[in-house]
Amino acid sequence: MKRTLDAEQWRGWHADAFPSGSWRRSDDELQAIAGAPRVDLVSLQRYRDFALRFEFALPIAGNSGVLYRVEEAVELSWHSGPEMQLLDDAGHAGHAGHADGNEPTTRNGALYGLLAAEPETSLEPGEFIEAALIVRGAVVEHWLRGRCVVRFRLDDPALHAGIARSKFAAFPRFAQAVEGHIVLQHHGEAARFRRLSIETPD
Repeated sequence: MKRTLDAEQWRGWHADAFPSGSWRRSDDELQAIAGAPRVDLVSLQRYRDFALRFEFALPIAGNSGVLYRVEEAVELSWHSGPEMQLLDDAGHAGHAGHADGNEPTTRNGALYGLLAAEPETSLEPGEFIEAALIVRGAVVEHWLRGRCVVRFRLDDPALHAGIARSKFAAFPRFAQAVEGHIVLQHHGEAARFRRLSIETPD
C-alpha cells in the first residue's frame, strides 16, 4: 500500500502536535526553520518494512537526515534510530569546525558514522534531489538520484562490531528495534523535504 506523508502525518519529537516553531508547512514542502529549536519531525505511525521515497534540498553546508525504526523512549532520535545522512558535502567540508563533509561515513547518503556511501553524490545548494530509503527485514538500502549508494544488513556481525567501536555503543537501544518511527532530522539549518510517500506490505 502506498501513502502520501503530508504535514498531517508528522508531529514533534516527544510531542503531540506539529512543531510549528521549528518547521514550516509551505505548499507541498516540510521546511526546517534555520536557527529555530532543533525539534525533529516524527511520523505518527510506526513502520517495520517500507520504501520511503522523497526529495530533499539543503542550503550551503546544510545537514539533515532520515532516521528509521526509531524508538521514542530515548532522549534523542539518533540514540535509537540508524540515520541516512543528508549533507552538502562540499559546503560542509569547507566550513571551519565542520568535519562531516570530510569523513566518508558522514557524507551524503551514508549510514551515519558507520558506512560510507558509494558512489558519492554531490548536490547544489537549494537543488532538490530524489532519494529513497528501503527497509525489508534486516536489509536496508539508501538511494540517491536513482542509485543504491548503501546496502547493508542490520544483523551483520561486522556492522555490530562497527557500532561497538562508535559513539552509538553508549546507547543500548541503537539499531535494535524491528519496528519504529521515521524521523526527519532538524539540524539547525533550512533543510526542505517534499513528495514524501511510503509503501508498506499491507
